Amino acid sequence: GLPCATLDDVFRTTEAGSADLAIVPLENSSEGAVNRTLDLLLATPLGMLAEVSVSVQHNLLTKSGSMSGVVRVCAHAQALAQCAGWLNQHWPSLERQPVASNAEAARMASEDATIAAIAGEPAARHHNIQVVAAQIQDDTHNRTRFAVLGAQSKQPSTPSARDKTSLILSVPNKAGAVFHMLSPLAAHGVSMTRFESRPARVGTWEYYFYVDLEGHEQDQPVARALAELKDNAAFFKVLGSYPLSL
Repeated sequence: GLPCATLDDVFRTTEAGSADLAIVPLENSSEGAVNRTLDLLLATPLGMLAEVSVSVQHNLLTKSGSMSGVVRVCAHAQALAQCAGWLNQHWPSLERQPVASNAEAARMASEDATIAAIAGEPAARHHNIQVVAAQIQDDTHNRTRFAVLGAQSKQPSTPSARDKTSLILSVPNKAGAVFHMLSPLAAHGVSMTRFESRPARVGTWEYYFYVDLEGHEQDQPVARALAELKDNAAFFKVLGSYPLSL
């Protein structure tokens, strides 16, 4: 494993070939989509090879194992949100500082005794910092879905028993455009399991739509629907087909 401070670094490192695979958070069950990941998926040449759903377990960590002298708590913005109730109850006076990742927060806490980090046990072990309180997330059923990305040309996807296909689409901003774009899915009996919109930061379109479909891109109904989607969409990118995670 090669730790990276930001999601941008994860993509750059893997795109450059310094890592074979990138593992990035896609969405959380309580906080929704991880927007920076969605933005980075637009331009990356990496393909989506797998998905992994992981139970979220956040710990409060400090250099000393106590809260003595601690004035602020650092974590990714989503982790801070996922632990807001616990922090309000136990440490309401602590300044909350969003940082690029929980791993970066753990690194900061390892170098500064005034900082507490919210992160998992692997980050605590890697940076040799101590657990003050374990499993402080507000929702005990909280899960995060991760995408595993890599160079698809090296690892071509083959259909499995149950697959999912992820893609990004956009359309010109006119009445009925989204409905028209998606109509091939209904026509070919392909189920859409996720539809996420994201304001466009690049390109000429107003929104990009992130779509998950049931089935593999090589399955005939999916292949036919994708061919029509490509004709209807102003922007079309298949991120990949991969086995459905449990």
